[in-house]
Amino acid sequence: MSESGKTVVVALGGNAILQPGQVGTFEEQLVNVDTAMRRIAAMVAGGWEVVLTHGNGPQVGNLLIQQELASGQVAPMPMDVCGAMSQGQIGYMLEQTLQNHLVKRRLKTPVVSILTQVAVDARDPAFANPSKPVGPFYDETRAKTLMLEQGHAMREDAGRGWRRVVPSPEPVEIIPREAIRDLVADGVLIICSGGGGIPVVRGRDRALSGVDAVIDKDLAAMRLALDVEAEVLMILTDVPQAYVDYNTPEQKALSQVTESEMRAYAAAGHFKAGSMGPKVEACLRFTAAGGRSIIANLKDVVPALEGNAGTHIVPD
Repeated sequence: MSESGKTVVVALGGNAILQPGQVGTFEEQLVNVDTAMRRIAAMVAGGWEVVLTHGNGPQVGNLLIQQELASGQVAPMPMDVCGAMSQGQIGYMLEQTLQNHLVKRRLKTPVVSILTQVAVDARDPAFANPSKPVGPFYDETRAKTLMLEQGHAMREDAGRGWRRVVPSPEPVEIIPREAIRDLVADGVLIICSGGGGIPVVRGRDRALSGVDAVIDKDLAAMRLALDVEAEVLMILTDVPQAYVDYNTPEQKALSQVTESEMRAYAAAGHFKAGSMGPKVEACLRFTAAGGRSIIANLKDVVPALEGNAGTHIVPD
């Protein structure tokens, strides 16, 4: 925790970087990121020590498509390397635009991006059941060739074609957590654990090695928030609040709920596994450890911190 005692871990959703319908040019992403960082700078101006993390799904997907198209000329890189590449790409954009907005506000907060390895358990059940779709769609012939030649797990995706699926194990250790804690204590704004972190496992000798996997970014944000002893975990998404009975006539927005109330809603199936479910689970785990969790829209970050927007999950 910083000396101010007001540390917030902010997990940016993918829409803060690349919005639906966009091609994904660098210019498009930079404009989106600039808008997002203007709001993060406002949090810093309000006295908060911010630790920033982000998604990377579209960027890794694009890298995998580029690799497939160029596979006859350039050796493709494994998933952990693609994760590292996307962390560098997104971290650069976030760091540059955030620094620019801080300068405009005459704030001298230093900003640093950290290429973050995150350890997972090699015995995690997810490795026996790859479920996270990544990369381009293939026809059945190409998919079976990749399965035979490269050992990829492939799955037919709702009639749209075949996609590679990789394990999604839980994060157990943020490798540079001591350095991150020290930097936060020194007042440095850290960008880290992008995309859930670069997935690695520890061998018997404690040596690290990369694995083909995608770590859930929200659970990694929760792990990060615990490690830096944050007061607040804020997960930003494309809706203003979490809802029960979402997209039905009975839809109801949740403003402030206790941990036990939210857990009951989750057990009743109100939050889908592919969207709000992981966000709610990450928030519940952080709240169970004594923190305050917020699910909000990027546009509402400042009012959400003040308690006037978003869904707030508080201890019982």
